Amino acid sequence: MAQKFFEDWKGKNLDEVFEFCRELSEDPDYPIVKQWREAGGKVIGHFQVYFPEEIAHAAGVLPVKICGAQVTGMEAESHFGSYLCSVIKTSLELALTDKIQLDMFVTHPICDAARNLGAIWGRNFDYKCQILYLPQNPNSKHSITYLTDEYNRIKRDVEEIAGRKITDDDLRNSITVLNETRSLIRELYAIKNKTPWLINPEDAYALVAVSSFIPKEEYNEFMKTILPQIKAQDIKKQDKMRIVFEGGFCEQPPLDLLQAIGRSCYVVDDDLLIGLRYILEDVGTDGNPMYNLAEAYIEKSSYSPVQHDLRKLKEDMLLERIKNSNAETAIITAAKMCEPGLEEQVTYSKALDEEGIPYFINEFEENQTTFDSLSIQLETFVENLLFD
Repeated sequence: MAQKFFEDWKGKNLDEVFEFCRELSEDPDYPIVKQWREAGGKVIGHFQVYFPEEIAHAAGVLPVKICGAQVTGMEAESHFGSYLCSVIKTSLELALTDKIQLDMFVTHPICDAARNLGAIWGRNFDYKCQILYLPQNPNSKHSITYLTDEYNRIKRDVEEIAGRKITDDDLRNSITVLNETRSLIRELYAIKNKTPWLINPEDAYALVAVSSFIPKEEYNEFMKTILPQIKAQDIKKQDKMRIVFEGGFCEQPPLDLLQAIGRSCYVVDDDLLIGLRYILEDVGTDGNPMYNLAEAYIEKSSYSPVQHDLRKLKEDMLLERIKNSNAETAIITAAKMCEPGLEEQVTYSKALDEEGIPYFINEFEENQTTFDSLSIQLETFVENLLFD
């Protein structure tokens, strides 16, 4: 689409850009998505954790990551039981209250609630609601072939709503664009790792979050302008501990929580919005592009509590993340009522204890509004380590 939708950052200084992105990332009304639809564009919403956005992009459809919002969830309450994580309810709430309008919705069986979300969503809207079944056993020699078929199944539905066929060349072009997107996000994370004093965790988060709902070409242009400005800042390093934040793979913490953590620590790595950077290397463009996307998920991907790959045991991958980022400690957190996240807290704690790595355990909720207790506990934890 020739029209531009993400232009308001131009002409702003870096602090103003950060503020703009923070506000945009927390806006439950998705103004850019609304502009896209008003211009005649189609939209696919996909729930956490990972979705191959190249398929939507290749059809000229805007992929939007649906990961809840700071809304009440009152409309969605009647569709769910009581003991569920917030992100399931608030994601449906966004659609029920017309804060976002979609042409297709895709969820994943990452937990019982997410698996049932597709059926509940489908009973309330007349557009397609699909479940993308990512391989439960990625170690099988048939997993790539299976996933290629799954991607092709989703592709047929995308073609239907887009009103056009997706060619291999379309996919190759989209792979190239998304490769650049992921590369730019990796560059941002390299800044967080090497010079974390140059960007606060809430600002780094917002820069990644806006990629989940704006056209990728515009995002790439934005990041290629902003990243050099971040690196060029003259900011003095402070005496803060380097920490890894683990537990943001699905429901996302409020920006104020990240800000509270940033006052005491440098967040040098994390798993926030991990699905947007799940593929760790460039996806190949030679040969069958759909097979290449499937292969990248199996062979070139990160880890999360909802992917069960025996080559990537979660506790080992966390230890590797801590080591590679030269972190001194970790914050092991989970969203309230998140069964996969809370289960991994036990595994992570045991592994960190065995390695003698200190850690801070916490729970959060996307609608959380008070952080005084967390700030005091975290400051005490850090001070005990610094002066031990």
